[in-house]
Amino acid sequence: MQSRVNVQQTEPHAFKAMIGIENYLASTGQDTGLVELIKIRASQLNGCAYCIQMHVDIARKQGETEHRIHATSAWKESPLFSEKERTLLALTDEITNISNNAVSGKTYQDCQSYFNENEIAQYIMQIVQINSWNRIALATKLEHD
Repeated sequence: MQSRVNVQQTEPHAFKAMIGIENYLASTGQDTGLVELIKIRASQLNGCAYCIQMHVDIARKQGETEHRIHATSAWKESPLFSEKERTLLALTDEITNISNNAVSGKTYQDCQSYFNENEIAQYIMQIVQINSWNRIALATKLEHD
């Protein structure tokens, strides 16, 4: 494989800004289990093996079960997720595939049933952030150990 740009080394200020968003999101107190489900699901949709592996490893360390990790790819058909989790997974699918139909009124309304405005904004940013990381990893052909 031909060597590709290392964004962290070549554009350290841009990389530092991305890490700044990560650090901010980590400070919000969001449920880390929900955050890892978001990151796994978006990475699946984007086909980012690097990020899937990273976030599956983190989810396992946090106590997530293998059954639920595997079922994330078929969450709509799986009984393993709560309505709250399903709402965030729907939001993840819709934002990740934003060009298809944007975020539906139903999904946004469902989010309002479980989260306040700040939490909704924070989960939107989590989804946007992992999509950005996926695109960096895919564009630069990052490989997980």
